[in-house]
Amino acid sequence: MLAQLLHDPLSRLLIQVGLIVLVSRALGKLSRGIGQPLVIAEIVAGILLGPSLLGRLWPEAYAAIFPADSVKVLALVSQLGLVLFMFLVGLEFDPKLLKGRTHSSIAISHSSIIVPFALGAGLAVTMGDRLGGETSARPLAFALFMGIAMSITAFPVLARILTDQRMLKTRVGGIALTCAAVDDVTAWCLLAFVVAITRSRGLESALITTALALAYIGVMFWLVRPLLSRLSARANRAEALTSNMIALVVLLLLVSALVTEAIGIHALFGAFLLGVILPKDGNLPTALAHRLEEVVLVVLLPLFFACSGVRTQIGLVSTAADWAMCGLIILLASVGKFGASTLAARITGVEWREAVGIGVLMNTRGLMELIVLNIGLDLGVIGPKLFTMMVIMALVTTFITTPLIQWLFPPADVTRSLTKAAVPETLASTQPGYSVLICVADERVGPSLATLARALSAREQDQIYALSLSPPADRGVLSERSPQPTSPLAPLLARAAELSLPVQSLSFVSASPPEDIRAVAEDRRASLVLLGSHKPLVGKSLLGGVVRAVMRGASSDTGVLIDRGLSRVERVLVPFVGNAHDLSALATARRLVESSGARLTLLELREKGQEKPNPALLGLLAWVDGQTAVTRKLADASNPIDAIVAELREGYDLMLVGAGKDLGLEPILGVQREQLLSACDVSVLVVRAAATASPAPASAPTSAHMLI
Repeated sequence: MLAQLLHDPLSRLLIQVGLIVLVSRALGKLSRGIGQPLVIAEIVAGILLGPSLLGRLWPEAYAAIFPADSVKVLALVSQLGLVLFMFLVGLEFDPKLLKGRTHSSIAISHSSIIVPFALGAGLAVTMGDRLGGETSARPLAFALFMGIAMSITAFPVLARILTDQRMLKTRVGGIALTCAAVDDVTAWCLLAFVVAITRSRGLESALITTALALAYIGVMFWLVRPLLSRLSARANRAEALTSNMIALVVLLLLVSALVTEAIGIHALFGAFLLGVILPKDGNLPTALAHRLEEVVLVVLLPLFFACSGVRTQIGLVSTAADWAMCGLIILLASVGKFGASTLAARITGVEWREAVGIGVLMNTRGLMELIVLNIGLDLGVIGPKLFTMMVIMALVTTFITTPLIQWLFPPADVTRSLTKAAVPETLASTQPGYSVLICVADERVGPSLATLARALSAREQDQIYALSLSPPADRGVLSERSPQPTSPLAPLLARAAELSLPVQSLSFVSASPPEDIRAVAEDRRASLVLLGSHKPLVGKSLLGGVVRAVMRGASSDTGVLIDRGLSRVERVLVPFVGNAHDLSALATARRLVESSGARLTLLELREKGQEKPNPALLGLLAWVDGQTAVTRKLADASNPIDAIVAELREGYDLMLVGAGKDLGLEPILGVQREQLLSACDVSVLVVRAAATASPAPASAPTSAHMLI
């Protein structure tokens, strides 16, 4: 059956596309786990599906799935994806990036082009005979091409890394993104010139191609751009943004790509140019990005990586001399880009750490490098061996960017700086009151968390923060301008407004939520971190995943709300066994009593024959017995869950319980894990003591647990 499908051209194409998307997404999940951009996974996926791995380990399957004639069809489809993608890259280039950064950005961008360009061209001239003989026919084109390939910076990948690291709006990120945008525009203009020289038949033909290209650029800026401006102005009225308008822009895109292909400077330049001149304000660019981006990035672009993988033959780099040459290429590319950018940034007044960060970011190549390399291979300027070496260089320089940036600018430090920027100085009290950090992942739990926070907050100096963390997107900064989904904080903020509860909201992109939650909690000196919980897609644990990581590592007490419709906090139950987590749960309940007047029932669980109170409770008995709102009860500890469930039948709004092993709530694997939570039909707040807190002495609980 499968063999028959592989003989049918359409069925084989569908199988190829499905396999490529599957492998790319699977590797993308792994790359996200190690903090790498998706492009790394897609490049590797293409290599794995090519002759370097699949063709070597299972040649029969490779020959059946990717026969030579089918790869040509796949390449044509991928070229359409590249045309659309280059249009999106042009859309991302916003001239406003240059505002206020002209001096430093021009110096850095020019340095980061000139130095690696000279190194690449010099390498081509001096060692061309060792690179596979690519210089034999067109030495000038080869030297120019190597210069461009060495000087390229991957603007889309860089934008994605900056977004993932929450540095897009920092000084370092702004300068690097501006320089990368200028680099890409300059490099594509140079590449168009090199393609014109390569495709021409003599100097006269090259001059004609160059003149036609300049004339076409003039037409695009002086005639087409005003048309797009009027089109964009109409699109700003929501009712005027129609499918016909989108179709018109796509038609202009295809025509622009066709004209530049006919001129001889490649279709991708025409697509990129139309994206650059399209006005960036208003609804039109966001609508185009929203409608094109997903299909292009998820389906069409991985096809390009697969075709690049077929062309990448690691086996061609086989000897020690080959690997030495590959290492030299990586060294020169990194020294030229990193060194020139760093020194230029430092000379223009940027302090050393930020200058080094700019240099690291500018050394990112990724996808744009592969596009340039494929053009060079198609034109015959470079051969398969050099193509493979340059692909390895692109992978290495892109891969090292994220770990180096995280070393220079630790994620926890970035989180704290973002928190400080988002919180007004008036809220950063030198003598803060009770501080609650609410973390919302599921918007359905938000109103109940707001209700609980209201009950915990009584004084003006008390602070309530609501934090929402979103996962990194695939790539690009267009998502910053694209329609955004409703924030998970919206229901919480609406409920807080009903309760007259002032809340300071914070929203970040986060690749590691537990670390960021802990960093924000430390920065805000949170007395309590509140997390919402809901049943996961896989498994039954309500205290696993991010919740478990935060509970185990937070420097403040943590509470996880298992919400069953909490709308008021008037009657509260606290089962007490005697561990440090029970003390934290009781301290939080004490806060509810003193802040909102809640009535508390303390259910002390004792073993049979135990007549004296639990030693850990001794220091609190004076407060418990002195409160009319507190009722103290005893229960048999031999079957604690049944005793607790029986007491809950008396009617409670909320139960606070310590996250200890005694009640099966310690977040570790176990058969009896969380049995209590499934047996309760009221909302439960599972409280875990701060990770830095040690168990209280038997005779005297710590003041941190006693006084809140």
